[in-house]
Amino acid sequence: MITAALLGNPNVGKTTLFNLLTGSNQYVGNWAGVTIEKKEGILNNSVRIVDLPGIYAMDTYSNEEKVAKDFLKNGDVDVIINIVDASNLDRNLYLTTELSQFNKPIILVLNMIDVAKDKGMDINFDKLSEKLNATIIPIVAAKGKGIDKVIDVLTSGNFLSHSIDNDYQFHTEKEAYSYIEKVLSECVTYSDKHIITNSEKIDNFTLNKYLAYPIFLGILYLIFKLTFSWVGQPLADLLDSLVNDVIIAKLDILMSSSSPWFKSLLLNGVIGGVGSVIVFLPIILTLFLGISVLEDSGYMARAAFIMDKFMRKLGLSGKAFIPMIVGFGCSVPAVMSARTLESEKDRKLTALLVPLMSCNARLPVYGLFAAAFFPGREALVVISLYAIGVLMAFIIGILFKNTIFKKDEEPFIIELPAYKMPEIKSLLIHTFEKGKGFLKKAGTIIFSVSVIIWFLSNFNFTGMTDINNSLLSYIGKIVSPIFAPLGFGTWQNSVSLLTGIMAKEVVVATMGVIYGANLQSILPTAFTPLSAYAFLVFVLLYTPCISLVATMKKEYGGKMAAFSAAYQFILAWVVSFLVYNIGKFII
Repeated sequence: MITAALLGNPNVGKTTLFNLLTGSNQYVGNWAGVTIEKKEGILNNSVRIVDLPGIYAMDTYSNEEKVAKDFLKNGDVDVIINIVDASNLDRNLYLTTELSQFNKPIILVLNMIDVAKDKGMDINFDKLSEKLNATIIPIVAAKGKGIDKVIDVLTSGNFLSHSIDNDYQFHTEKEAYSYIEKVLSECVTYSDKHIITNSEKIDNFTLNKYLAYPIFLGILYLIFKLTFSWVGQPLADLLDSLVNDVIIAKLDILMSSSSPWFKSLLLNGVIGGVGSVIVFLPIILTLFLGISVLEDSGYMARAAFIMDKFMRKLGLSGKAFIPMIVGFGCSVPAVMSARTLESEKDRKLTALLVPLMSCNARLPVYGLFAAAFFPGREALVVISLYAIGVLMAFIIGILFKNTIFKKDEEPFIIELPAYKMPEIKSLLIHTFEKGKGFLKKAGTIIFSVSVIIWFLSNFNFTGMTDINNSLLSYIGKIVSPIFAPLGFGTWQNSVSLLTGIMAKEVVVATMGVIYGANLQSILPTAFTPLSAYAFLVFVLLYTPCISLVATMKKEYGGKMAAFSAAYQFILAWVVSFLVYNIGKFII
């Protein structure tokens, strides 16, 4: 079995080609030591294809470039598949000249050849192959054209060998681009008539200085609605109903004669924990499907370009705006969608800021307290909480930009690829892999913690008991002094916040068990309006749910997950303290 390394600039169709060549025979993980996705696939049981990160050069400036360079040096690579945008050869071939330094056979796949023709380009493939000493294959990946030729060349080994050519020994970028210009002048001719492409026509609207932002926000709104209103959330609600109203209900009847502790462990711990993961799946899949459509269509690059100026103030690129918006629905898929960012620094900083966006899980808490303490002003109270979350993200982003990530600033480089129709098979494979990874990695952690929470809420040192005498209540009494300066330092409120780490909706459920069913009339005996608002601010900002912590651990490691949980708790305490104590002074 030969090993082929697949490389190319971002947005040239590399993922589409990889999916077409390997189908379902793919393996997804992370490269050792970094959170960059590692994808491998098998073609016809004879070719191992390794999909390396999308890069523009081999300067070892970013982790993506370091990963690619290290694999080409030490990965026993037999052939390099370099996919390029045929309509933008002058830019794409710079990477090709750098790949030639590794003295490996190169299969140069010219994608989007139809777009090149629309631009009036006529490419002499034989002459280009001779000049670059590479096997040339023109394709249209989005339509599957030319893929058979790529498969035939790979499986037969019928590609040109490679030896270092003196023409390829460049000392500067200027020399490399001069050589590329010389080669293209001999191998490519252009129509005298300037042809306005479909992409240029579309960009007249999508990048118009008056229409760009409304169109962008409209597309985000559509994806948001698909994920959290029209498709993802309704399916999640159906799964939630299936788990709780059908599976657990039937098992409850079947296990009526079982011991109470075992029944509770199975229903509330095991199935409840697994169910809390499964219900996220439709949201994950719908979101990634929408994000994949934006990527494969070519619009994601435009979105990054539009928002880059604003996001730069936070030390982020424009692409980071997408996960931040998604975070208003659910932080878990928002953090996972940060994978679309090329820079590791951008991925990490975005993941640290996303939890400050107020997710839907907090709405039950907001609704309960707003109705109980601020009747007639509910909307104003909830809007103020969303605004505080955005403000805190802005402040923390600037702080981290100038401290933790001060030395990690990277230039924002992006090309605007031609628009194209996304390839359905590629979209489905990409979406499936994301969903499978979420269930496999994050789900196992959530399951373990669910069992721990069940044990703490059902047992004390004498055996099984109710929640008021459980270990959880003992823990609540121990930690309650922490919250006393914030105005809500009772063990009941402390327990609610602790269980809220499992899921923010659990804050209301826990209070229902402790205080009783009619919370709107009982809560005013435990809170004042000021302490209630301070409590809401704390719920907005404090340690994210277990699902997000598990996802953070899976994506970026345990240290960053712990840092995220700790800094948010400290931030929530400080801001809530200020709200309560400044409020007392004013009132």
